[in-house]
Parts: sequence; structure tokens; C-alpha cells
Amino acid sequence: MLGNPRRVEHIMGFPISVDIRATTSPLGSAVDHAFDWLREVDARFSPFRADSEVSRLNRAELTPAELSDDFIEVLAVCRRYEERSGGAFSVRLPGRGLDPCAVVKGWAVQRAAEALMDAGARRFCVNAGGDVVAAGGPWRVGIRHPDRIDQLCAVLAVEDAAVATSGRYERGDHILDGRTGEPATGLKSVTVVADTLTIADTTATAAFALGADGPEWAAAQPGCEVFAVTENDRVFRSANLPMG
Repeated sequence: MLGNPRRVEHIMGFPISVDIRATTSPLGSAVDHAFDWLREVDARFSPFRADSEVSRLNRAELTPAELSDDFIEVLAVCRRYEERSGGAFSVRLPGRGLDPCAVVKGWAVQRAAEALMDAGARRFCVNAGGDVVAAGGPWRVGIRHPDRIDQLCAVLAVEDAAVATSGRYERGDHILDGRTGEPATGLKSVTVVADTLTIADTTATAAFALGADGPEWAAAQPGCEVFAVTENDRVFRSANLPMG
């Protein structure tokens, strides 16, 4: 028996839901542990919490040698995508200090999903503010229209994969081009399908920061499929995007 197969909590500033349809064994407290992990990540990595590891590092209260293994892992992902994007993706912008949120969300949710798999979940979906990890399936994942809140511009059929979208329609010009420090331009939204949400979310953010060159760059990344809408309403869709 699954008990209550669906649960929603508000963490990191957005709703996170877990919807479990099939397991190989009773999950017990695995869902509780997954949400506990996400709350722990929020406390440790949020630049808006004065006692977080990120804030303490920015105030020079921690040295690089004192960082946790998780923090070191996140920073390694940040460096990798900064190099791959030629600096368009950056978590160290002038006047803002270190802010790894662009990596932390996808990384943390992917780890939570993997913990559920280890506990026996086989067909389930974790949705974190519209970014999704799907196991089993297929699951149908809608891509929101960047201009019309009540419409979709595409539907994907996803099985054992992750989907992430970056855009300005909810949070405005929050993604900056690390090469200029100015808000990224050229795209309305970009969605990436990849094996993990760490890859999908970080690639989508980097692609949006790259602007008009972002969709083709993202599609060239290993294992990534892309759907994007440009500022002049042109659609980019990679060849093997799993349309629903």
C-alpha cells in the first residue's frame, strides 16, 4: 500500500510535490526524509539566510577548506557550466557575492528523487516549481506558454528523465549574463530534457544566459534535448525532443 501517494510542501520559495504511483516495497518514512533533505538544503545554501553556509562564506566566516562535501560538489557543477558557457553562466556576479541557487535547486531535487528510488519508488514524479524529475511512466509534462499563463506551447512525454525551464515570465529579468552582468536577452523561455535535474536545470539557466545562442548550445550538450521560444516568437526544437 502506498498510503498517501501525493504530498506538497512549500520549500525554497516554491511548491514541491511528490506523486508516487508504484513501488517495489513500502516506502515508510522515505517521503518524510526527502522533504527533510530539501529543507536542510534550503537552510544550508540559501543566500537569504544569515546562518547558511553560503552567507557565512560570503562574509569570510568560512574558508574553502571548511566547506562541506555537498558545497564542494555544488561549486564543481557551477565551475563546469561557467566554463562550458564561456562565462555566460556565473554564480559570482559583481556586487552580489556567491549565489549558487541556479544549481542548488536541481541538484537537491535530483538527490531527493534518487533517495525515493533507493527506498523502492519506481513510478513517481517530483515537481519543484515546474521543474520535474519523472521515473517510470511515461509522464506528460506541459511547457507553459511564455506569454499566456493559461496555455501550453508544448507537451512532452517523459520517462526516467528530468525537465527544467528557465524564463522571465514569473520572476522577471532574474537571469543575468555573467559576461556583462546585465539581464540576459534573446529568449522568452528555454526548456531542457536530460537524464538528471541537475543537468537539465543548470543547462536551461546557462542557455537562457547565453541568449539567442543558447538553444543550439544546450542541444549540443551531451544527453540534452531542447525546446525554446525566442524574443521574436520563433520556436527552436531539437530533433529528439520527446513530444507527448
